[in-house]
Amino acid sequence: MVGQRFRTWLWQWRGVAISVPCVTLVLAVLRGIGWLQPLELAAYDALLRSRLSPDGESRVAIVGITERDMTETLDRPIPSDVELAQLLETIRNARPRAIGLDIYRDLPHPPGTDRLERVFSTTPNLIGIRKLIGRPGNFPVAAPLILSEAGQVGANDVPLDRDGRIRRAYLFVKSIEGETVAGLGLRLAELYLKSEGLEPEATPDDPNTMQLGGARFDRFERHDGGYVRADDSSYQILINYQNTSFDRVSLTDVISGRVSPEFFFDRVVLIGYVAESANDFHLTSIGNIAGVEIQAQIASHIIAMAFGERPAIRTLSEPLEWLWIVTWIAIASILSWSKRHVFEASRVSFGLIAGWGMLGFGVVVAAYFAFQIGWWLPLVPPFLGVFSSAAAIAIYLAAGATQMRRIFGRYLTDEVVTTLLETPEGLNFKCQRQTVTILMSDLRGFSTISERLSPERVVELLDIYLGKMTDIITSYNGTINEFVGDGIVVFFGAPTSAEDDIDRSIACALSMQLAMPEINQKLARQNLPSVQMGIGINTGEVVVGNIGSLKRAKWSVIGTHINLASRIESCTVGGQILISDSTQNSALSDLKIDRTLTIEMKGFEKPILIHEVCGISGRYNLKLPRLEDDWIALTSEIPIYYKELSGKSIDDRMFVGHITKLSKRGAEIRGSSVEELLTNLKIHLIESSESYAGDIYAKVMEHSDRDEVTFYVRFTAETPQLDRLLSKSLQ
Repeated sequence: MVGQRFRTWLWQWRGVAISVPCVTLVLAVLRGIGWLQPLELAAYDALLRSRLSPDGESRVAIVGITERDMTETLDRPIPSDVELAQLLETIRNARPRAIGLDIYRDLPHPPGTDRLERVFSTTPNLIGIRKLIGRPGNFPVAAPLILSEAGQVGANDVPLDRDGRIRRAYLFVKSIEGETVAGLGLRLAELYLKSEGLEPEATPDDPNTMQLGGARFDRFERHDGGYVRADDSSYQILINYQNTSFDRVSLTDVISGRVSPEFFFDRVVLIGYVAESANDFHLTSIGNIAGVEIQAQIASHIIAMAFGERPAIRTLSEPLEWLWIVTWIAIASILSWSKRHVFEASRVSFGLIAGWGMLGFGVVVAAYFAFQIGWWLPLVPPFLGVFSSAAAIAIYLAAGATQMRRIFGRYLTDEVVTTLLETPEGLNFKCQRQTVTILMSDLRGFSTISERLSPERVVELLDIYLGKMTDIITSYNGTINEFVGDGIVVFFGAPTSAEDDIDRSIACALSMQLAMPEINQKLARQNLPSVQMGIGINTGEVVVGNIGSLKRAKWSVIGTHINLASRIESCTVGGQILISDSTQNSALSDLKIDRTLTIEMKGFEKPILIHEVCGISGRYNLKLPRLEDDWIALTSEIPIYYKELSGKSIDDRMFVGHITKLSKRGAEIRGSSVEELLTNLKIHLIESSESYAGDIYAKVMEHSDRDEVTFYVRFTAETPQLDRLLSKSLQ
């Protein structure tokens, strides 16, 4: 029993069961071979740059050697020993906590060598630099001998990523000979924190991991975050760059006495090149910055970590990273699979696309906020996984059900097709009684329009009209049974029913009418005539199922209520929606009824009550705009002949009358017969009256209060004769 339930559950969610491992495997391969590393590091840089910038760093300051210093004050690229001694003396006298000399000084640059050596030997908080790790064309550089013997040396080496950017720092550097030297940033931070009583020590659980104050400095490992097989030699950490600049003054300003001693007091002061010509600029996560500023960032990061002000950048373990990635893939797969009925050969619903977009945005937001508290979560793999899982499910559905969906999808909604394919009983088309709401629509005067157009242009017009109508009907889960020329037959409640079938049918009809201005705009751009549509809706019990023989059958609905829906639709004029009394009484939402008519209809013994709907409240909340007729009384009445139309046939009787009033949509006629409401008329304009002679089609909509032979009609077809009549008479 349990096994059967599990198999049923697995079959229902087979798309998720296939897409999650497949997408995960592809991402694992791409990540494992390093193809995602550039994207992940770029995302890491973006996260660093997008953070809210903290206040400017007040503990670290820079004395930069600028282009002006090198060309005017020093008159050489490298400051002499006497100039450097003067600079260091000025800074030392201001009592900073630490001084970092980020300038190679392995060789003397007289004059003033003796003076500089005295400064070196009498400044215990001065840290010089040495370079331990050589690269092609670049060799190790020794520190000043006096500083080296005093143990006042830090390594200024930094690890480079494959894209040439500096994202990591060495806390300790191990040379080829096995010598280990603390990094310059760490040495300066140690001197600063020593005054606070904080010194580096080993963590209780790992003697090879350093802690300083309340901060733990975990070693960078080769697969941390988005890295793949990175160099993790020596003792590295990720630099948590800050986005603000450090306070900076030039060498010239310091030597000339223009900088107050308070600028240096109680600070870490770094000295280095900031001139472009010194060729000491490097790409980092936050841009192209000078080497001395990178060392300042490292020192600032360590100090801020020790005080608990800036977190270390931490990463999840490999299993937890994959749990994070797979979770997003699974969520996206579940979303895509649960909405699989909207996948079609050429369309995916806006809602599903929005869902994917929200998931992708959710990945970014989650990674962003995690980064704010120091956690670097994978961003690119889950982001790609969200959309890849959707693609995987689409491919699966296309491979397994494209042909079947194409067959059924031409006359059933996507939701119905899914029901038919997913449930064993779905393919059972045995005829059965069922309450169904039938919607029928038709273009008014389309035959007249078709006569004036070539067949190709008629097809072009129908493609524009039916394409939009199909989208609207599908969005309301209506089942399109067939297209009959320009007519559409739609069922709500068959083959599957829902509680709100009637409300959806009315809302669908309103949306169809509201879309007509957009359709007519498209037609106008193609130089095609505008069209008007009438809609009739009826609800009742019918027979639903396969109609035909064993060799050939058609799924359809039959019964008198189909005929009644057709009769109601034939009573409409352009822009109108008429519903039966049964539909009106069964609606769940409040309807806005414009008027109610009792009509004698062919084939029905009793008069039929119909209602003109112009709005629905509640969930759908749709309303048709109210159009008022601006009647113009004609100074010269237009003589006419008119005949009554019954279905597609014309009564031979001809009546004489006059058009006494006109509007853009209709006319007032004083006739010679009493015409019933909703009677269709063919009106002939007498040729001798005007140059606009010809035929006009209209429907009787209302009787005049003056006498029984005066009535109002609504034009049902746009013809050249009607256009000329309106143009001439309404000027």
